[in-house]
Amino acid sequence: MKVLNQSINPPAALGVLGGGQLGRMFAQSAQAMGYAVWVLDPDPNSPAGQLANRHICAPYNDAEALKLLADNCAAVTTEFENVPADVLRQLGQVVPVAPSGDAVAIAQDRIVEKEFLQKGGVAVAPYAVIRTTDELHVAQSRAELFPAILKTARLGYDGKGQVSVKTADELAQAWQGLNAVPCVLEKRLPLQFEVSALLARGWDGEVAHYALAQNVHREGILHTSTVPAPSASNELTATAQQAAQKIAESMDYVGVLCVEFFILQDGSLVANEMAPRPHNSGHYTQNATLTSQFEQQVRTMTGLPLGATHQHSPTVMLNILGDVWFDENDQQRNPDWAGVLRQVDSFVHLYGKAEPRKARKMGHVNFVGKRMEKVVERCEEAMKTLGLSGGVND
Repeated sequence: MKVLNQSINPPAALGVLGGGQLGRMFAQSAQAMGYAVWVLDPDPNSPAGQLANRHICAPYNDAEALKLLADNCAAVTTEFENVPADVLRQLGQVVPVAPSGDAVAIAQDRIVEKEFLQKGGVAVAPYAVIRTTDELHVAQSRAELFPAILKTARLGYDGKGQVSVKTADELAQAWQGLNAVPCVLEKRLPLQFEVSALLARGWDGEVAHYALAQNVHREGILHTSTVPAPSASNELTATAQQAAQKIAESMDYVGVLCVEFFILQDGSLVANEMAPRPHNSGHYTQNATLTSQFEQQVRTMTGLPLGATHQHSPTVMLNILGDVWFDENDQQRNPDWAGVLRQVDSFVHLYGKAEPRKARKMGHVNFVGKRMEKVVERCEEAMKTLGLSGGVND
């Protein structure tokens, strides 16, 4: 693997595999710092490709496209953990790649990920691996695992590839419903709340931590992130950050890493999963911290000093799904962005996706202020404006 020995300065070109919204926000930060951005993504209308200095529209494993990227970029990153790890490994032989293909490969497979976390001394929920009928029968016999969640080992995100199961019989049906692909059966635990620990780690091993985010999900998709996490003590925050750093160091990780944790009723902490890239729960950093997670992604891959992660304002990040483009009669309409922006210190970020679809991430809004109570109030008023029910913590 090619290692970066000196910093990469503008106007060098930086490559990113993946053209989604994370790549788009990476491109915005990189270009603001004077870099050119090349995007490799098969979608001709990808959000990141719209802004790229050069969009290579090709499959991720296209040999000619990969050579073009490597020949023209001083370093390469990814915004999408399902980019083939072997492609990142291949690129890493000729150009610095951060994070490495080996690190991304761990996060791509829930079975490998859980084994890695346990081996590193980080607690995970009790689970069973199901790859064969025999392993299914073994899992069915473990009454202590039920009720549980069955998750596909690969390609699951935003609640996709997950099925709740209460009994052994339901497990068999659910596994067949997932086409009997390799899965992890994970025991449902008594949760207090969920948090995510976001950090950046450079080529030299320097680590910068962000404040802990407290997350609320709706139907498997992140709804809000409140930062700093209102339910987390200083001790819990330190424990989560130390665990995330331990994970990063054990992978010799370079880049932005997010680790999601469950906080149980007894106050203990277990790792849920990790994302080898900027994370939805870290979008608040664009408006509430001195250095956003996307600028940190640029700094880490180019060998620049890490930016300060001081959070200057309490904040709530509200995910915006395609649902808000549809009224109660299911007719498409334009959301009332002017109404949202009437809330003081609210910041709208849309991803440039051409077609709104229900449950599709279309953007987010960051709310900041001097007091968390007012921030929550503004967010909930904006939710009403958008036709969203419930509150920040629902």
